[in-house]
Amino acid sequence: MASASSTSARSLFAESKSRLAAKIEINLCNIASVSRHILKGSRSSDILMGSAKSFAAMDGSIDAIESNLHKLQGIESNLRNQHQAIENSLHYVEEVKEQVRAMQR
Repeated sequence: MASASSTSARSLFAESKSRLAAKIEINLCNIASVSRHILKGSRSSDILMGSAKSFAAMDGSIDAIESNLHKLQGIESNLRNQHQAIENSLHYVEEVKEQVRAMQR
């Protein structure tokens, strides 16, 4: 009877030992997973910081582009006015041509 209880105790000990080993393995896997997530989060932060620096570096370019757009709008306005003046002048040229023809008759 003593050997039956010692065999039962040994099997119980072996079973608890294997369950403990399984739980340790699960915990190690979880720790590895958490570590990967922390590293991934760390890299995300680095990437985000790099993106913010790049965006800040573009601020001067954006200001220059905005200034150039305002200049282009002024040039476009001047060209529109010149185009209108040329069209008006062409109208006067036609009138002068008609007057010359009338004088030549």
